[in-house]
Amino acid sequence: MREIYLAGGCFWGVEKAISLLKGVIDTQCGYANGDPLLTPDYLLVCSGRYGYAETVRVEYDPDKVGLDKILQAFFMIIDPTKLNRQGNDVGIQYRTGIYWVDEDSSKVVLDIVSKVRSRFGEFYTEAKPLENFTPAEENHQRYLDRNPNGYCHIPYAVMEAIQNLK
Repeated sequence: MREIYLAGGCFWGVEKAISLLKGVIDTQCGYANGDPLLTPDYLLVCSGRYGYAETVRVEYDPDKVGLDKILQAFFMIIDPTKLNRQGNDVGIQYRTGIYWVDEDSSKVVLDIVSKVRSRFGEFYTEAKPLENFTPAEENHQRYLDRNPNGYCHIPYAVMEAIQNLK
C-alpha cells in the first residue's frame, strides 16, 4: 500500500471524491503542514493563524490505481488558479496541495504538476513533502457518507465522472 496527501479546499468533498476511485483503500480527513509545535483541531485550523491545510490522507493499492490516476481525479475537483480558496471556502486552510512521503511519489507528483502548471498563467497548488499530519475529529471523517446532502464544493457530475474513471 502507498499513501499521498491531498489538500483541495474543504476536506469533506475531497475525501468523498477520491474515495470513489477503485483501488483507494482508505481516506482520512486531517490537518497538514502547519505549525509543528501545535496539535491542531478544527477551530485552531479555521483561525488560519497556524498554517495548516485541510488535507486528506489517501491510502491506495498501486496495483489497482496509479498515483497518476489519483492526481487526475484531484485536478478534476480543484481550481489550481485560486489562492487559498476553493468554492465558497476562503482562507489558508483551504489552499490546494499535494504532499508526498516517498521519493517515487515525488517524481510522479512533480512531473504531473509541471504539465498541469503549463496550462495556466497563475498556479497555486503546492507540491512538496508532507511535513506533518494530524487526523481531524471523528465528526469530519466520511462526513458526506453520513450527510449526503451536506455542503460540498464539488459538483455531483464531477463526483460521478471520477467514479467512472478508467
